[in-house]
Amino acid sequence: MNTLLEEFKTPLGTIPFDRLSNKDYLPAITSAIANAKKTVDEIVNNPETPSFENTIVALERSDEQVNLVSNVFFNLNSAETNEEMQEIAKEISPMLSEYSNDILLNEVLFHRIKTVWQQREQFQLDTESFTLLEKTYKSFTRNGANLSVEDKAQLREIDKEKSKLSLEFGEHVLKETNEYFLEITDEKDLEGLPEGIVEAAKIAAQERKKENSWVFTLDAPSYIPFMTYLKNRSLRKELFKVFGSRAAKGDQNDNQAIVKKIVQLRHQRSQLLGYATHAHFVLEERMAQSPEKVGEFLSQLLEYAKPAAQKDLEEVSAYAQQLDGLNELQRWDFAYYSEKLKKEKYQIDDEILKPYFQLENVIEGVFQVASKLYGLKFKTREDIPVYHKDVTAYEVSDDNGKYIGVFYADFFPRKGKRNGAWMTLYKGQKKVNAEDKRPHISIVCNFTKPTATKPSLLTFNEVLTLFHEFGHALHGLLADGTYESLSGTNVYWDFVELPSQVLENWVYEKECLDLFARHYQTGEKIPETLVERIKESATFLEGYQTLRQLSFGMLDMAYHTQNPENIENVIDFELETLKETELFPKVEGSNVSCAFSHIFHGGYSSGYYSYKWAEVLDADAFEYFTEKGIFNREVADKFKKYVLSAGGREHPMELYKKFRGKEPSIQALLKRSGLVKA
Repeated sequence: MNTLLEEFKTPLGTIPFDRLSNKDYLPAITSAIANAKKTVDEIVNNPETPSFENTIVALERSDEQVNLVSNVFFNLNSAETNEEMQEIAKEISPMLSEYSNDILLNEVLFHRIKTVWQQREQFQLDTESFTLLEKTYKSFTRNGANLSVEDKAQLREIDKEKSKLSLEFGEHVLKETNEYFLEITDEKDLEGLPEGIVEAAKIAAQERKKENSWVFTLDAPSYIPFMTYLKNRSLRKELFKVFGSRAAKGDQNDNQAIVKKIVQLRHQRSQLLGYATHAHFVLEERMAQSPEKVGEFLSQLLEYAKPAAQKDLEEVSAYAQQLDGLNELQRWDFAYYSEKLKKEKYQIDDEILKPYFQLENVIEGVFQVASKLYGLKFKTREDIPVYHKDVTAYEVSDDNGKYIGVFYADFFPRKGKRNGAWMTLYKGQKKVNAEDKRPHISIVCNFTKPTATKPSLLTFNEVLTLFHEFGHALHGLLADGTYESLSGTNVYWDFVELPSQVLENWVYEKECLDLFARHYQTGEKIPETLVERIKESATFLEGYQTLRQLSFGMLDMAYHTQNPENIENVIDFELETLKETELFPKVEGSNVSCAFSHIFHGGYSSGYYSYKWAEVLDADAFEYFTEKGIFNREVADKFKKYVLSAGGREHPMELYKKFRGKEPSIQALLKRSGLVKA
């Protein structure tokens, strides 16, 4: 029998990681898909009149086994993978796509769903059930279920072409990023770079069989420190120009034609489905709701960010002039001089802060925050199986000792684990026959491991990362929905970052830091003066950074809110679109669009605005806490009820208004960012 298909006889029904092997996955997913298809066939062939229960709820429950098996497999493929698993992934991914397409293209099934949708009034559904019905119906219509046979065929062609081009776009950017390197042979040219970066450049040179030299690449861990710390201006300029012209040089890796084609296909697809533009199609399922609302949001922020950005630029220019007699600050100078100015102004860096942030204390701190706000208790359970010895499993309960869920923490880098930090779930929360099935949630990070002589000490950014991911974990753990597809973090994309980003705010508060920020050698609490400097430095150059983010959001919306036939030339179109946000002289050959992977290769098209949108939400929400006290249980209870526990049961704007008593306003973010006087 397959371990993944049996009932788990483990503490709290946790995944039996200790009994899993690679040979389980493919048979388990094959069997789970077959079972799900059988259930769908039963729904389709049900002789009874279609109803909410026998069609919508039955479909919702049909893929529970598929979800469980694919969650376990893909989570481990990110956190504890090997070559064999990566090969299995290549087989499983297309199987899941095909399974999902089979359902979305099942005309008889859609006919039943449409019947329920058309008779929705007579079912007297509560808000959550109505949301499930609408979401199910829309998932079919947004994939062309209402189209004629000819139009359906055209939609499939568009989708095929679109995904091929998106893949090509990504490959071109990757090629341009990977094929280039800058070799430095004179040690004097490395002046300013931190020791760790020089060592990494030495290793990169050795990997390329380059003796007595240092190699820098266009990958972020090499490129960003190079631009930030390297004193040699002409080398900064050289690397900057290569980075800025990726996939825009008119050669075989050029993405200009691909950008135009992707934008055209998206427009055609949206029109076929009855939407004015691609942005209208995407934003129908976002908290922001419409391109007009997003445009207004970006314009409002621009009004405050632009003058602040100009002031930031003047300050950095004056500093560069005073320090090095630089007459005209260029783009490749900005990161270098702003970093120097920041150091001088705030006299704060990671080496000063790290001793106060021992990992064990920070974990204890985040648990205390969860306890003070939501009454949660985290108890280590050594009897719960884990997939690696570095992983810790906790049982989570509330004030009254009621079981809330399982929480896994996986904090250290290792071979077979991808970079970065993320939250994920092994089991989602749902209610079946009045029984509340509780969630199993995990957060995965890559912090420095402790050594025999030194504990794991976090940078301030890593502390923010831990709080951020833990905010997502709370959203999953406190879920209280009936249907798994609407529970926990299953919410609109521009709402999902609210629980994570809002929790970061506590890290800037002395009252919170005093719970855990103690010097690992002396036990001294973090001094007030350091906390003040952290807060001040957090808004350094906020005007400039905001303007930069707005420019990406505006470019994204410009591509997706008009008829693409207006776009004759990608480079000219970009220049025209960004003239309002441009503060530097034009750099010949540079272009954002051709390497704008977020919108042409990732899933952010018509969605880049959501980075700033989430900041507006979290600043506005946290302002409510600061008005009443950052550990005020009354506000925390409302946040739990209307945000953390509510999942996607109704429109996020409605939920937010129930929590806050009003729509979010940009004022709290403007104050926090220092763009207006607090």
